[in-house]
Amino acid sequence: MAARTSAGTRTRVGKYELGRTLGEGTFAKVKFARNIETEQNVAIKILDKEKVLKHKMIGQIKREISTMKLIRHPNVIHMYEVMASKTKIYIVLEFVTGGELFDKIASRGRLKEDEARKYFQQLINAVDYCHSRGVYHRDLKPENLLLDANGVLKISDFGLSALPQQVREDGLLHTTCGTPNYVAPEVINNKGYDGARADLWSCGVILFVLMAGYLPFEDSNLTALYKKIFKADFNCPPWFSSSAKKLIKRILDPNPLTRITIPEIIENEWFKKGYIPPRFEQADVSLDDVDVIFNESGDTQNLVVERREEGPRVPATMNAFELISTSQGLNLSSLFEKQMGLVKRETRFTSKCPANEIISKIEEAAMPLGFDVKKNNYKMKLLGEKTGRKGHLAVTTEIFQVAPSLCMVELRKSGGDTLEFHKFYNNLSTGLKDIVWKTAEEGKVEEKDGAAAGSAPSR
Repeated sequence: MAARTSAGTRTRVGKYELGRTLGEGTFAKVKFARNIETEQNVAIKILDKEKVLKHKMIGQIKREISTMKLIRHPNVIHMYEVMASKTKIYIVLEFVTGGELFDKIASRGRLKEDEARKYFQQLINAVDYCHSRGVYHRDLKPENLLLDANGVLKISDFGLSALPQQVREDGLLHTTCGTPNYVAPEVINNKGYDGARADLWSCGVILFVLMAGYLPFEDSNLTALYKKIFKADFNCPPWFSSSAKKLIKRILDPNPLTRITIPEIIENEWFKKGYIPPRFEQADVSLDDVDVIFNESGDTQNLVVERREEGPRVPATMNAFELISTSQGLNLSSLFEKQMGLVKRETRFTSKCPANEIISKIEEAAMPLGFDVKKNNYKMKLLGEKTGRKGHLAVTTEIFQVAPSLCMVELRKSGGDTLEFHKFYNNLSTGLKDIVWKTAEEGKVEEKDGAAAGSAPSR
Protein backbone atom coordinates (compact mmCIF):
# COMPACT_ATOMS: atom_id res chain seq x y z
CA MET A 1 0.00 0.00 0.00
CA ALA A 2 1.55 3.29 -0.98
CA ALA A 3 1.94 6.30 1.24
CA ARG A 4 0.77 9.37 -0.63
CA THR A 5 1.62 13.02 -0.16
CA SER A 6 -1.15 15.61 -0.14
CA ALA A 7 -0.43 16.58 -3.75
CA GLY A 8 -1.50 13.07 -4.74
CA THR A 9 2.12 11.98 -5.41
CA ARG A 10 4.06 8.99 -4.14
CA THR A 11 7.57 9.84 -2.98
CA ARG A 12 10.27 7.21 -2.95
CA VAL A 13 13.87 7.49 -1.71
CA GLY A 14 15.94 4.43 -2.48
CA LYS A 15 13.97 1.43 -1.19
CA TYR A 16 11.79 3.59 1.10
CA GLU A 17 8.37 5.06 0.35
CA LEU A 18 7.80 8.25 2.34
CA GLY A 19 4.56 8.93 4.21
CA ARG A 20 3.31 11.56 6.62
CA THR A 21 5.47 14.02 8.57
CA LEU A 22 5.99 12.93 12.18
CA GLY A 23 7.81 16.05 13.37
CA GLU A 24 9.95 18.96 12.24
CA GLY A 25 12.65 21.24 13.60
CA THR A 26 15.08 23.93 12.40
CA PHE A 27 17.42 21.64 10.46
CA ALA A 28 15.39 18.47 10.00
CA LYS A 29 12.04 16.90 9.28
CA VAL A 30 11.07 13.37 10.37
CA LYS A 31 8.81 11.32 8.11
CA PHE A 32 7.08 7.97 8.45
CA ALA A 33 8.37 5.58 5.78
CA ARG A 34 8.14 1.98 4.68
CA ASN A 35 10.86 -0.29 3.35
CA ILE A 36 9.22 -1.64 0.18
CA GLU A 37 11.52 -4.69 0.14
CA THR A 38 10.93 -5.87 3.72
CA GLU A 39 7.57 -4.10 4.48
CA GLN A 40 9.21 -2.71 7.66
CA ASN A 41 7.99 0.65 9.02
CA VAL A 42 10.76 3.17 9.77
CA ALA A 43 11.19 6.86 10.57
CA ILE A 44 13.45 8.91 8.29
CA LYS A 45 15.12 12.06 9.56
CA ILE A 46 15.72 14.38 6.59
CA LEU A 47 18.43 17.05 6.91
CA ASP A 48 18.81 19.93 4.48
CA LYS A 49 22.41 19.86 3.13
CA GLU A 50 22.43 23.59 2.36
CA LYS A 51 21.53 24.49 5.97
CA VAL A 52 24.07 22.00 7.32
CA LEU A 53 26.83 23.51 5.12
CA LYS A 54 25.77 27.07 5.94
CA HIS A 55 26.16 26.38 9.67
CA LYS A 56 29.46 24.50 9.09
CA MET A 57 28.07 21.32 10.66
CA ILE A 58 29.18 18.62 8.19
CA GLY A 59 32.05 17.42 10.41
CA GLN A 60 29.87 17.34 13.51
CA ILE A 61 27.02 15.48 11.79
CA LYS A 62 29.38 12.91 10.26
CA ARG A 63 30.91 12.30 13.70
CA GLU A 64 27.52 12.00 15.39
CA ILE A 65 26.04 9.71 12.73
CA SER A 66 29.12 7.45 12.80
CA THR A 67 28.85 7.14 16.57
CA MET A 68 25.09 6.60 16.46
CA LYS A 69 25.53 3.72 14.00
CA LEU A 70 27.89 2.06 16.50
CA ILE A 71 25.34 2.36 19.32
CA ARG A 72 23.25 -0.78 19.56
CA HIS A 73 21.28 -0.73 22.81
CA PRO A 74 17.74 -1.95 23.58
CA ASN A 75 16.84 1.43 25.12
CA VAL A 76 18.13 3.66 22.30
CA ILE A 77 16.36 4.16 18.96
CA HIS A 78 18.30 2.13 16.40
CA MET A 79 19.81 3.76 13.31
CA TYR A 80 19.67 1.47 10.26
CA GLU A 81 21.42 3.39 7.53
CA VAL A 82 22.27 6.78 6.05
CA MET A 83 21.63 7.98 2.49
CA ALA A 84 22.07 11.26 0.66
CA SER A 85 20.69 12.99 -2.42
CA LYS A 86 22.21 16.12 -3.96
CA THR A 87 20.30 18.33 -1.53
CA LYS A 88 19.37 16.14 1.47
CA ILE A 89 20.75 13.67 4.02
CA TYR A 90 18.42 10.81 5.04
CA ILE A 91 18.92 9.06 8.39
CA VAL A 92 16.84 5.87 8.60
CA LEU A 93 15.73 5.13 12.17
CA GLU A 94 13.72 2.55 14.10
CA PHE A 95 10.03 3.54 14.24
CA VAL A 96 8.29 3.01 17.57
CA THR A 97 4.52 3.02 18.06
CA GLY A 98 4.00 3.40 21.82
CA GLY A 99 4.07 7.21 21.92
CA GLU A 100 5.97 9.37 24.41
CA LEU A 101 6.58 8.17 27.96
CA PHE A 102 5.15 11.47 29.17
CA ASP A 103 1.84 10.77 27.46
CA LYS A 104 1.29 8.46 30.44
CA ILE A 105 1.74 11.36 32.85
CA ALA A 106 -0.50 13.60 30.75
CA SER A 107 -3.31 11.05 30.98
CA ARG A 108 -2.73 9.63 34.48
CA GLY A 109 -1.18 12.49 36.47
CA ARG A 110 1.88 10.62 37.77
CA LEU A 111 3.39 7.15 37.95
CA LYS A 112 3.68 4.91 40.99
CA GLU A 113 7.21 4.72 42.40
CA ASP A 114 7.87 1.15 41.21
CA GLU A 115 6.80 1.98 37.64
CA ALA A 116 8.81 5.22 37.62
CA ARG A 117 11.86 3.29 38.88
CA LYS A 118 11.50 0.73 36.03
CA TYR A 119 11.65 3.51 33.39
CA PHE A 120 14.43 5.34 35.26
CA GLN A 121 16.52 2.13 35.28
CA GLN A 122 16.09 1.81 31.50
CA LEU A 123 16.97 5.50 31.05
CA ILE A 124 20.16 5.17 33.15
CA ASN A 125 21.14 1.96 31.30
CA ALA A 126 20.92 3.76 27.95
CA VAL A 127 22.64 6.96 29.11
CA ASP A 128 25.47 5.00 30.78
CA TYR A 129 26.06 2.91 27.64
CA CYS A 130 26.14 5.98 25.35
CA HIS A 131 28.50 7.82 27.70
CA SER A 132 30.83 4.80 27.57
CA ARG A 133 30.93 5.37 23.77
CA GLY A 134 31.68 9.08 24.20
CA VAL A 135 28.18 10.22 23.18
CA TYR A 136 26.28 12.78 25.26
CA HIS A 137 22.64 13.62 24.58
CA ARG A 138 22.55 17.09 26.20
CA ASP A 139 18.84 17.51 25.46
CA LEU A 140 17.14 14.78 27.48
CA LYS A 141 13.50 15.80 27.85
CA PRO A 142 9.98 14.29 27.59
CA GLU A 143 9.75 14.42 23.79
CA ASN A 144 12.92 12.32 23.48
CA LEU A 145 11.64 9.43 25.62
CA LEU A 146 9.50 7.05 23.57
CA LEU A 147 7.92 3.67 24.27
CA ASP A 148 7.77 0.75 21.87
CA ALA A 149 4.71 -1.50 21.47
CA ASN A 150 5.90 -3.58 24.47
CA GLY A 151 6.30 -0.53 26.73
CA VAL A 152 10.12 -0.55 26.55
CA LEU A 153 11.74 2.89 26.90
CA LYS A 154 13.65 4.13 23.86
CA ILE A 155 15.69 7.34 23.84
CA SER A 156 15.46 9.14 20.52
CA ASP A 157 17.90 11.63 19.03
CA PHE A 158 20.83 10.48 21.16
CA GLY A 159 23.71 12.52 19.81
CA LEU A 160 21.59 14.03 17.05
CA SER A 161 19.20 16.40 18.82
CA ALA A 162 21.86 18.88 19.85
CA LEU A 163 24.73 18.78 17.40
CA PRO A 164 27.69 19.60 19.64
CA GLN A 165 30.75 21.71 19.11
CA GLN A 166 33.92 19.74 19.65
CA VAL A 167 35.20 19.36 23.18
CA ARG A 168 37.61 22.25 23.73
CA GLU A 169 41.18 22.09 25.08
CA ASP A 170 39.85 22.18 28.66
CA GLY A 171 38.06 18.89 27.97
CA LEU A 172 34.61 20.49 28.40
CA LEU A 173 31.64 21.15 26.15
CA HIS A 174 30.65 24.80 25.66
CA THR A 175 27.35 24.76 23.77
CA THR A 176 24.28 25.88 25.68
CA CYS A 177 21.41 23.75 24.49
CA GLY A 178 18.44 21.84 25.79
CA THR A 179 15.09 22.73 27.33
CA PRO A 180 15.55 25.19 30.25
CA ASN A 181 13.54 23.22 32.85
CA TYR A 182 15.67 20.10 32.28
CA VAL A 183 19.08 21.75 31.83
CA ALA A 184 21.87 21.49 34.44
CA PRO A 185 23.02 24.76 36.07
CA GLU A 186 26.56 24.46 34.69
CA VAL A 187 25.18 24.32 31.11
CA ILE A 188 23.24 27.57 31.65
CA ASN A 189 26.35 29.12 33.27
CA ASN A 190 28.20 28.74 29.95
CA LYS A 191 31.60 28.16 31.59
CA GLY A 192 32.03 24.69 30.15
CA TYR A 193 30.56 21.46 31.48
CA ASP A 194 30.99 17.71 31.63
CA GLY A 195 28.47 16.14 29.20
CA ALA A 196 27.95 13.03 31.39
CA ARG A 197 27.19 14.98 34.58
CA ALA A 198 24.88 17.36 32.70
CA ASP A 199 22.91 14.43 31.18
CA LEU A 200 22.55 12.94 34.66
CA TRP A 201 20.97 16.14 36.01
CA SER A 202 18.35 15.93 33.23
CA CYS A 203 17.71 12.27 34.21
CA GLY A 204 17.06 13.49 37.80
CA VAL A 205 14.51 16.05 36.59
CA ILE A 206 12.82 13.33 34.50
CA LEU A 207 12.63 10.96 37.51
CA PHE A 208 11.07 13.75 39.61
CA VAL A 209 8.45 14.46 36.91
CA LEU A 210 7.58 10.76 36.52
CA MET A 211 6.86 10.44 40.24
CA ALA A 212 5.44 13.91 40.96
CA GLY A 213 3.52 14.67 37.76
CA TYR A 214 5.03 18.18 37.63
CA LEU A 215 8.45 19.84 37.20
CA PRO A 216 10.83 20.47 40.13
CA PHE A 217 11.87 23.85 38.68
CA GLU A 218 9.20 25.97 37.06
CA ASP A 219 8.69 29.71 36.63
CA SER A 220 7.22 31.76 33.77
CA ASN A 221 10.10 34.24 34.26
CA LEU A 222 13.30 32.77 32.80
CA THR A 223 15.63 34.62 35.22
CA ALA A 224 13.62 33.37 38.21
CA LEU A 225 13.69 29.84 36.75
CA TYR A 226 17.49 29.96 36.39
CA LYS A 227 17.85 31.17 39.98
CA LYS A 228 15.85 28.15 41.20
CA ILE A 229 18.00 25.80 39.09
CA PHE A 230 21.29 27.36 40.30
CA LYS A 231 20.23 26.91 43.94
CA ALA A 232 18.49 23.55 43.32
CA ASP A 233 15.48 25.23 44.94
CA PHE A 234 12.84 22.46 44.89
CA ASN A 235 10.81 20.33 47.29
CA CYS A 236 9.86 16.67 46.92
CA PRO A 237 6.16 15.95 47.43
CA PRO A 238 5.17 13.94 50.56
CA TRP A 239 4.34 10.75 48.63
CA PHE A 240 8.02 10.25 47.61
CA SER A 241 9.70 7.56 49.75
CA SER A 242 12.62 8.83 51.87
CA SER A 243 15.14 6.79 49.81
CA ALA A 244 13.78 8.26 46.55
CA LYS A 245 14.03 11.79 48.00
CA LYS A 246 17.65 11.20 49.02
CA LEU A 247 18.60 9.92 45.58
CA ILE A 248 16.89 12.80 43.73
CA LYS A 249 18.61 15.35 45.99
CA ARG A 250 21.98 13.75 45.20
CA ILE A 251 21.26 13.88 41.43
CA LEU A 252 19.91 17.46 41.52
CA ASP A 253 23.08 18.75 43.19
CA PRO A 254 23.93 22.12 41.57
CA ASN A 255 27.66 21.40 41.99
CA PRO A 256 28.62 18.93 39.21
CA LEU A 257 31.76 17.87 41.11
CA THR A 258 29.79 16.56 44.11
CA ARG A 259 26.80 15.33 42.07
CA ILE A 260 26.26 11.56 42.24
CA THR A 261 27.69 9.59 39.29
CA ILE A 262 26.04 6.82 37.27
CA PRO A 263 28.19 4.01 38.82
CA GLU A 264 27.08 5.29 42.27
CA ILE A 265 23.42 5.38 41.15
CA ILE A 266 23.62 1.75 39.96
CA GLU A 267 24.82 0.78 43.47
CA ASN A 268 22.07 2.82 45.18
CA GLU A 269 19.56 0.71 47.19
CA TRP A 270 16.48 2.47 45.82
CA PHE A 271 17.72 2.08 42.23
CA LYS A 272 18.71 -1.60 42.64
CA LYS A 273 15.21 -2.76 43.61
CA GLY A 274 14.05 -5.12 40.82
CA TYR A 275 16.96 -4.01 38.61
CA ILE A 276 17.74 -6.20 35.61
CA PRO A 277 21.00 -5.26 33.82
CA PRO A 278 20.49 -5.01 30.03
CA ARG A 279 21.46 -8.00 27.84
CA PHE A 280 22.34 -7.39 24.22
CA GLU A 281 24.86 -8.43 21.61
CA GLN A 282 27.22 -6.12 19.76
CA ALA A 283 26.71 -6.59 16.02
CA ASP A 284 29.28 -5.88 13.30
CA VAL A 285 28.56 -2.41 11.95
CA SER A 286 29.89 -0.87 8.74
CA LEU A 287 30.44 2.87 8.44
CA ASP A 288 30.87 2.70 4.64
CA ASP A 289 27.52 4.43 3.94
CA VAL A 290 28.46 7.33 6.26
CA ASP A 291 31.80 7.87 4.49
CA VAL A 292 30.12 7.70 1.08
CA ILE A 293 27.47 10.34 1.74
CA PHE A 294 30.04 12.79 3.11
CA ASN A 295 32.47 12.15 0.27
CA GLU A 296 33.58 15.62 -0.88
CA SER A 297 34.91 14.38 -4.26
CA GLY A 298 31.57 15.05 -5.97
CA ASP A 299 31.06 11.41 -6.90
CA THR A 300 27.30 11.12 -7.52
CA GLN A 301 26.92 7.40 -8.27
CA ASN A 302 26.13 6.60 -4.61
CA LEU A 303 23.52 9.36 -4.22
CA VAL A 304 19.84 8.47 -4.00
CA VAL A 305 17.12 10.35 -5.88
CA GLU A 306 13.71 11.42 -4.55
CA ARG A 307 11.32 9.97 -7.14
CA ARG A 308 7.79 11.28 -7.33
CA GLU A 309 4.93 9.69 -9.22
CA GLU A 310 2.31 12.33 -9.99
CA GLY A 311 -1.35 11.62 -9.35
CA PRO A 312 -4.57 13.66 -9.09
CA ARG A 313 -4.59 16.41 -6.46
CA VAL A 314 -6.52 14.87 -3.61
CA PRO A 315 -6.02 14.80 0.17
CA ALA A 316 -3.34 12.35 1.30
CA THR A 317 -4.77 8.86 1.71
CA MET A 318 -3.86 7.26 5.02
CA ASN A 319 -3.68 3.49 4.80
CA ALA A 320 -4.31 1.08 7.68
CA PHE A 321 -0.62 0.80 8.55
CA GLU A 322 -0.20 4.55 8.84
CA LEU A 323 -3.46 4.82 10.77
CA ILE A 324 -2.21 2.28 13.30
CA SER A 325 1.13 4.11 13.51
CA THR A 326 -0.65 7.21 14.85
CA SER A 327 -2.11 5.31 17.80
CA GLN A 328 -0.61 3.78 20.93
CA GLY A 329 0.70 0.38 19.82
CA LEU A 330 -2.10 -1.39 17.98
CA ASN A 331 -4.85 0.09 20.13
CA LEU A 332 -6.98 2.18 17.79
CA SER A 333 -9.29 3.40 20.56
CA SER A 334 -6.74 6.09 21.50
CA LEU A 335 -7.09 7.53 17.99
CA PHE A 336 -10.70 8.54 18.26
CA GLU A 337 -11.48 8.58 21.98
CA LYS A 338 -12.34 11.89 23.56
CA GLN A 339 -9.65 13.07 25.98
CA MET A 340 -10.97 16.23 27.57
CA GLY A 341 -8.52 19.09 27.92
CA LEU A 342 -5.51 17.02 26.84
CA VAL A 343 -3.72 18.57 23.88
CA LYS A 344 -0.12 17.69 23.05
CA ARG A 345 2.35 18.93 20.42
CA GLU A 346 0.34 16.95 17.89
CA THR A 347 -3.43 16.67 18.00
CA ARG A 348 -6.14 15.34 15.71
CA PHE A 349 -9.84 15.35 14.98
CA THR A 350 -12.03 13.60 12.41
CA SER A 351 -14.57 15.20 10.11
CA LYS A 352 -17.20 14.07 7.60
CA CYS A 353 -16.94 17.38 5.71
CA PRO A 354 -15.17 17.58 2.33
CA ALA A 355 -11.46 18.47 2.56
CA ASN A 356 -11.90 21.86 0.82
CA GLU A 357 -14.54 22.89 3.36
CA ILE A 358 -12.24 21.85 6.26
CA ILE A 359 -9.42 24.00 4.80
CA SER A 360 -11.72 27.04 4.51
CA LYS A 361 -13.07 26.60 8.06
CA ILE A 362 -9.57 26.35 9.58
CA GLU A 363 -8.51 29.49 7.68
CA GLU A 364 -11.64 31.35 8.86
CA ALA A 365 -11.04 30.28 12.47
CA ALA A 366 -7.26 30.98 12.50
CA MET A 367 -7.12 34.45 10.96
CA PRO A 368 -9.06 36.29 13.75
CA LEU A 369 -6.65 34.64 16.24
CA GLY A 370 -3.78 36.56 14.62
CA PHE A 371 -2.34 33.88 12.34
CA ASP A 372 -0.92 34.20 8.84
CA VAL A 373 -2.17 31.25 6.72
CA LYS A 374 -0.21 29.66 3.85
CA LYS A 375 -1.91 26.88 1.86
CA ASN A 376 -0.32 24.17 -0.25
CA ASN A 377 -3.01 21.78 -1.54
CA TYR A 378 -4.21 19.93 1.58
CA LYS A 379 -1.48 21.19 3.89
CA MET A 380 -1.50 24.52 5.72
CA LYS A 381 1.10 26.47 7.67
CA LEU A 382 -0.22 28.83 10.34
CA LEU A 383 2.24 31.40 11.72
CA GLY A 384 1.41 33.57 14.72
CA GLU A 385 1.95 37.31 14.22
CA LYS A 386 2.92 37.90 17.87
CA THR A 387 6.21 36.75 19.39
CA GLY A 388 5.57 34.27 22.21
CA ARG A 389 7.76 32.76 24.93
CA LYS A 390 9.76 30.73 22.39
CA GLY A 391 9.37 32.91 19.29
CA HIS A 392 6.41 32.83 16.91
CA LEU A 393 3.96 29.96 17.30
CA ALA A 394 3.93 27.89 14.10
CA VAL A 395 1.35 25.17 13.41
CA THR A 396 1.36 22.71 10.50
CA THR A 397 -2.01 21.27 9.48
CA GLU A 398 -2.56 18.32 7.18
CA ILE A 399 -5.72 16.56 6.02
CA PHE A 400 -5.74 12.81 5.39
CA GLN A 401 -8.52 10.83 3.77
CA VAL A 402 -9.18 7.77 5.96
CA ALA A 403 -12.31 6.64 4.08
CA PRO A 404 -14.30 8.10 1.15
CA SER A 405 -16.49 10.15 3.50
CA LEU A 406 -14.12 10.59 6.46
CA CYS A 407 -11.09 12.85 6.85
CA MET A 408 -8.59 13.02 9.69
CA VAL A 409 -7.14 16.46 10.41
CA GLU A 410 -3.77 16.63 12.14
CA LEU A 411 -2.45 19.81 13.76
CA ARG A 412 1.18 19.79 14.78
CA LYS A 413 3.23 22.42 16.61
CA SER A 414 6.26 23.07 14.40
CA GLY A 415 7.61 26.06 16.33
CA GLY A 416 7.03 28.04 19.52
CA ASP A 417 5.72 27.12 22.96
CA THR A 418 3.61 24.01 23.68
CA LEU A 419 1.43 25.82 26.23
CA GLU A 420 0.68 28.57 23.69
CA PHE A 421 -0.20 25.83 21.16
CA HIS A 422 -2.59 24.36 23.74
CA LYS A 423 -4.35 27.75 24.17
CA PHE A 424 -4.42 28.32 20.41
CA TYR A 425 -5.98 24.90 19.77
CA ASN A 426 -8.68 25.45 22.39
CA ASN A 427 -9.57 28.79 20.77
CA LEU A 428 -9.43 27.33 17.26
CA SER A 429 -11.61 24.32 18.15
CA THR A 430 -14.44 26.70 19.18
CA GLY A 431 -14.57 27.93 15.57
CA LEU A 432 -14.36 24.38 14.19
CA LYS A 433 -17.11 22.72 16.21
CA ASP A 434 -19.44 22.55 13.18
CA ILE A 435 -17.05 20.38 11.16
CA VAL A 436 -15.81 17.97 13.84
CA TRP A 437 -17.33 14.52 13.58
CA LYS A 438 -19.07 13.41 16.76
CA THR A 439 -20.25 9.91 17.42
CA ALA A 440 -23.64 9.35 19.06
CA GLU A 441 -21.79 8.57 22.32
CA GLU A 442 -19.93 11.88 22.22
CA GLY A 443 -23.19 13.70 21.62
CA LYS A 444 -24.60 12.18 24.81
CA VAL A 445 -21.45 13.12 26.78
CA GLU A 446 -21.69 16.68 25.52
CA GLU A 447 -25.32 17.01 26.58
CA LYS A 448 -24.34 15.72 30.03
CA ASP A 449 -21.27 17.85 30.77
CA GLY A 450 -21.72 20.80 28.40
CA ALA A 451 -18.26 20.16 26.96
CA ALA A 452 -17.18 21.87 23.74
CA ALA A 453 -17.11 19.73 20.63
CA GLY A 454 -13.87 18.65 19.08
CA SER A 455 -11.61 18.00 22.03
CA ALA A 456 -8.91 16.33 20.06
CA PRO A 457 -7.91 12.74 20.22
CA SER A 458 -4.18 12.64 20.45
CA ARG A 459 -1.30 10.55 19.49
